[in-house]
Amino acid sequence: MSDSSKPAAERSSEDKQLAEELVERARSEGVDLVGPDGLLSGLTKNVLEAGLEAEMSEHLGYDRHDPAGKNTGNSRNGTRSKKVLTDVGPVEIEVPRDRDGSFEPQLVKKRQRRLTGVDEMVISLVAKGLTTREVQAHMAEVYGADVSRNTISRITDRILEEMSDWANRPLDRVYPVVFIDALVVKIRDGQVTNRPVYTAIGVKVDGERDILGLWVGNGGEGAKFWLQVFTEMKNRGVEDVCIVVCDGLKGLPEAIGNTWPLAIVQTCVLHLIRNTFRFASKRDWDKMSRDLRPVYTAVSEHEAKERFVEFTDILG
Repeated sequence: MSDSSKPAAERSSEDKQLAEELVERARSEGVDLVGPDGLLSGLTKNVLEAGLEAEMSEHLGYDRHDPAGKNTGNSRNGTRSKKVLTDVGPVEIEVPRDRDGSFEPQLVKKRQRRLTGVDEMVISLVAKGLTTREVQAHMAEVYGADVSRNTISRITDRILEEMSDWANRPLDRVYPVVFIDALVVKIRDGQVTNRPVYTAIGVKVDGERDILGLWVGNGGEGAKFWLQVFTEMKNRGVEDVCIVVCDGLKGLPEAIGNTWPLAIVQTCVLHLIRNTFRFASKRDWDKMSRDLRPVYTAVSEHEAKERFVEFTDILG
């Protein structure tokens, strides 16, 4: 039975057994698991080289030492050494070559010095607030990898370009519903501070949701700020919005009316409920939330009013 036809549980058990055997072998031979000469580095080297050899066989149309490759016009031409930075540290691999130089490897591309996992790791560390110098020290200490601060900056700059493309992409012409809300996150701007990030989430005509944009504020935004945000959305293609759901941020309704005159401004139910709790003791919050549920889950305005009358009767 081939590996692909085996049940997933059986393959998982065999993989685990193989991993345990490799770890035990590394311990018995005094080999570290990580580091430049560690077990994981050796495994990564073998996997990458096997993958590159498979790509070469596919490119040429025959396997190594296969007589079918005789007089085909192209053949293997040795290997070249190349050091790449991987998730487990620097690994030196042998990349196969062909005689006419037409082989374009995909697993580790020409002139590629880092696998994608390393870029993601650097971006994650920077996103957590580490400086380029701190990321450089982390990579050297944990992975034994010498990554220049220039390289780290290039990695993050590429992501910034992709973010800019995403932030300026065209939007749909009409959104039935747009939700406006704010998240407070820590942002490094000279120093780490709490800043609101305003989010616009649009419900498309087919029912799917799409993040229309993110805007960092200072906490005191008014009509002028929101008018700039909505004008940007309109310039990106949003001609009309039917309903805008928000939490009553200052200047929002005015800016919405100036941008999309026919849009209905609806206060978010969750924010209404939170504001209701402000007028009650905390010990009553659980009971209030249960009693309010029939009001905001009613199927019609008439039913909601009836449930609200019942709620007020409960309050006495």
